[in-house]
Amino acid sequence: MIKPRRPALFRHGDVMVMEVEAIPPEAKRRNHLVLAHGEVTGHSHRIAERGAAEVYEAGGHTYLKVITQPATLIHDEHAAIPLPIGTYRFWRQREYAPEAIRTIRD
Repeated sequence: MIKPRRPALFRHGDVMVMEVEAIPPEAKRRNHLVLAHGEVTGHSHRIAERGAAEVYEAGGHTYLKVITQPATLIHDEHAAIPLPIGTYRFWRQREYAPEAIRTIRD
């Protein structure tokens, strides 16, 4: 029995990036390479190289399509992560506290 391959998963501070099979056909392309803005520090999680990737949004989810190498996910407070060519969904991590579930902020 062959086990299915697990999707690639990357953690970059408060942002998670997970490999997916495809971007929904109704997704709208965004004109930037920012995955998340930092509300506390003002720094953003973003792809450093212009033209290396595309950001999309559909149904409340956000997607990243890496189309060339290098495609480096950067943020001023975290180590850079090289992302392989592929299709990903990304989101901000959340944390549990007894009073509420909160989105983590850099």
